Amino acid sequence: MRSTIMTTQQIYNLSVQMGIKADLRGEEKVKKNLQRIALKHQKLDKDAKKEFDVEKLTNPYSDTRILVDNKKKKIKKILIGVDMEGPEILLADKLGDIDLVIAHHPEGKALADLHSVMDLQAQVLADYGVPINIAESLIKPRMSEVGRNVSPANHNRAVDIAKLLKIDFMCAHTVCDNLGANYLFKLLTKKKPELVEDVLKMLKEIPEFKKAIEYNAGPKLFTGSPENSCGKVVVTEFTGGTSPSKDIYEKMAQAGIGTIIGMHMGEEHRKEAEKYHINVVIAGHMASDSLGMNLFLDELEKKEIKVVPVSGLIRVRRTTHNV
Repeated sequence: MRSTIMTTQQIYNLSVQMGIKADLRGEEKVKKNLQRIALKHQKLDKDAKKEFDVEKLTNPYSDTRILVDNKKKKIKKILIGVDMEGPEILLADKLGDIDLVIAHHPEGKALADLHSVMDLQAQVLADYGVPINIAESLIKPRMSEVGRNVSPANHNRAVDIAKLLKIDFMCAHTVCDNLGANYLFKLLTKKKPELVEDVLKMLKEIPEFKKAIEYNAGPKLFTGSPENSCGKVVVTEFTGGTSPSKDIYEKMAQAGIGTIIGMHMGEEHRKEAEKYHINVVIAGHMASDSLGMNLFLDELEKKEIKVVPVSGLIRVRRTTHNV
């Protein structure tokens, strides 16, 4: 049997394709957005085109990028984890047989442009009943805030190490978060939980979250009571870069949303959700990231790529992605 040959570029392309297919907005809306970006690109002047990130013409996720590509003919073994920085790059070099390092959380130029992916959140909220004009007006200032917050970071620190060691390096953030969010969306559609405790039970039956309980990092209730009716349950804080504006919860309550499933939530956001009587179920950050990453890794392993998990990744293999 002839083995499958995949390059870093092909692995990156696969991640983007899977991310688009799983996007909660739907493939059609994602592709329309790409068409709009292409039209805007055509109208840019010469200098503006030089500064334009051409990856945005085919990849709608600014936080998913190839950071180092040594043009290897075949990727046989990858080291992958949630946060892959200097120590993990050095580990890859120490192991000696790693062809590619994949980070979930963005590094390099993907981190510097993390905020650009957050417009995804507005359309997801609109599909759940929040008027699109309100969702966009609240997301845009938050995008600017996140952009300013990440601007002082040493974005290329890990990237520079990978370049010196000639190790291929990429990150796959929103593409994997989309896979996890879509998985939960389908599960909610199937299970139809009635109480908040039903939502918690549903999450705790998912292997990644079940394993995280052993680390005291499993699903937790941040606001509300297990006996509460969950009402409309939404997966709005699972993908789209990072946390939304804390002012969105009033509008979510007005749209009839009763329960949020999220990866993580800060105290100011939690207080606002509680103020507007929204139940908040936090699934757990590392377990949630692992869910989406695992769905991607299952596809890579089908192509005979060996996977070495590290840095918080709870590796779970599935024979099927059907819920």
